[in-house]
Amino acid sequence: MTLEQLDTIAPSSTSHRTVTPSTESQASIPSASPAPVTTLDEDAKKRIDYDVVIVGGGLVGLTLACALQESGLQIALLEAKAESAAIARGQAYHINLLSSRIFDGIGVWDQMRADVNPIDQIQLSDAANSIVVQCLPKDLGTEVLGYVAEHRVLLEALQKAANASSNVTYLCPATLVKTIVQDDGVTLDVMQDGTTQQWRTRLLVAADGTRSPLRQQAGIRTHGWQYWQACIVAFIKPEQPHNNIAYERFQLDGPFAILPLPNNLCRIVWTTPKAEAAAIAALDDDAFLAALQQRYGDQMGSLSLVGDRYVFPVQLMQSDRYVLPRLALIGDAAHCCHPVGGQGVNLGIRDAAALAQIIQAAHQQGKDIGAAQVLKTYERWRKLENVVILGFTDILNRVFSNNILPLVVLRGLGLRLLRTSQSARRIALALMTGLMGRVPALAQRAKT
Repeated sequence: MTLEQLDTIAPSSTSHRTVTPSTESQASIPSASPAPVTTLDEDAKKRIDYDVVIVGGGLVGLTLACALQESGLQIALLEAKAESAAIARGQAYHINLLSSRIFDGIGVWDQMRADVNPIDQIQLSDAANSIVVQCLPKDLGTEVLGYVAEHRVLLEALQKAANASSNVTYLCPATLVKTIVQDDGVTLDVMQDGTTQQWRTRLLVAADGTRSPLRQQAGIRTHGWQYWQACIVAFIKPEQPHNNIAYERFQLDGPFAILPLPNNLCRIVWTTPKAEAAAIAALDDDAFLAALQQRYGDQMGSLSLVGDRYVFPVQLMQSDRYVLPRLALIGDAAHCCHPVGGQGVNLGIRDAAALAQIIQAAHQQGKDIGAAQVLKTYERWRKLENVVILGFTDILNRVFSNNILPLVVLRGLGLRLLRTSQSARRIALALMTGLMGRVPALAQRAKT
């Protein structure tokens, strides 16, 4: 499939816009549409209030802020939602080993760990044949294969750390309403409680999601595609213990994952064609559970639904650029991938750790942290590694989500190789747990 620009992604309703600078200075972040010319007086040009301003206080933006808490830099973090609303998001994630080590290096993992669930085994299977692959920690030489955590558990720990950091100003809720970009910094108009403040920063970081207004206003193009599939996610309470086993079952219409959570809860990620996903999600609870039980199996007994279920579309997206002078993209603002293997949030956490390392090193060397040559180092590090994972998840989904005979035979051979070869399992697990590729310094500081 050829790459095509994701024109189907509509701009966010968040009130971000870029104001074109005067002709006396060149804009580092070009405007997506014409806007009134605004100039700054000389004092405003020279003043720097924050070294880094991060727009987006989700997991990735908070990880970056906390990763810079000992950098000697002044950090501001803007989040449009109130803290309670952000925490209430009903989501859970696979947290791979590298992400857990990054959190440990930041100093928040001990607080998180009490409420995350370890993965002691991963079972892979394919509906087209009877092969089941069991992956164990001994295949990788680690104590566990990863973790599963609710969104609120991770976010609460990061919010607590950000609020406790003397060099982090955490404004939540607050909205960025205007930016003026110049060679030596960015001027921002920030609204909080109906009052607008004007700041100057050396570097602006977009952690504002897949439809990133900052990315769009900077004129950074994206490439990729919408999949024919959608995902149904829900919390499930099985009758029998889940035994810390994660399942990735490849069905002909899309992968089906079961992730173990504390208190014997499970998170299901059910990928299926869009129309079928909408129909399944519209079922009443009893009918939904009956359909789910058929896909889930009876290995844990009967199932009960906990909370609401949600449907979200699936897409692959890669930004042409991760950086411009004075601007860096991280997390979903830069890329997103198919949920098979649970890689999305982990890529963003790795982005944050990498960018923090680059910024801190540049600061220690007396360099301008918002300069293009500094930020390009981050882009070179992360862009290729992200392309590998985006490509891997795309191929995995396409190869397994069909009944084409040559592909059925090929994936059967692949599963047999994984089942019989510990070396093959080690390579696959190293890729999916984040242990393949360059390891950020924060993860090397981890105790785990």
